[in-house]
Amino acid sequence: MWRDPLCWLAVALLLAVLAMPAAEPLFHAAFPALQRPVYARSSFALLTAAHAALVLGAGVVIGAVGIGLGILVTRRAGRDLAPLVDALTAVGQTFPPVAILALAVPILGYGVWPTVLALVAYGILPVVQNTVAGLRMVDPAAREAADGMGFGPLRRLLWIELPIAAPLIAAGLRTATVINVGTATIGSTIGADTLGAPIIEGLSGANPAYVIQGAVITALLALVLDGLLVRLSRRFSRA
Repeated sequence: MWRDPLCWLAVALLLAVLAMPAAEPLFHAAFPALQRPVYARSSFALLTAAHAALVLGAGVVIGAVGIGLGILVTRRAGRDLAPLVDALTAVGQTFPPVAILALAVPILGYGVWPTVLALVAYGILPVVQNTVAGLRMVDPAAREAADGMGFGPLRRLLWIELPIAAPLIAAGLRTATVINVGTATIGSTIGADTLGAPIIEGLSGANPAYVIQGAVITALLALVLDGLLVRLSRRFSRA
């Protein structure tokens, strides 16, 4: 187990989250001008848990909507919608998340929900693209064999097409999740509990120690989630 890099990353994340207050002498030595070199407005454990929950919650929505749209545009009834879906998902990723927050706050209020909307808009493109690519790469012979066995369209999709496309779909979910680990930090600008809180406070208060603390834990969280999703993708590939 200890030869596994993911295990070491998980340990590093746990140590960074739980032992950050104990690192105050180190940060004080690095930044002697700072009176409070370690962020203490909220615990890093709480911020990390809230950040991960926000990313994973948005990931569930991204997966449901992205895979659903990918299935839709690869069916005969929805092929005409493919250009519209491509345009909307591309706009979602090119539109700045901060701008989405600014537009969503008057409607949804402050906190979690505008952040989830921004994450979904920003992360849905790779899931839609990979779902479409995965379903289109299914060998026509496999579809014909399923039809010959009496499979209806839904059964063929669930038993043949989606299992074949699963590795690409999992890769799209991985990309969206890693992107959103970093993007979620902006949620703290509108009151959401995320690892962006020390980063934003550090930037506004000229406290580089806070920025480093938030950035290090965010990076470790992204690496751990990426490693877990790589394992998931490999399992689908072997299946």
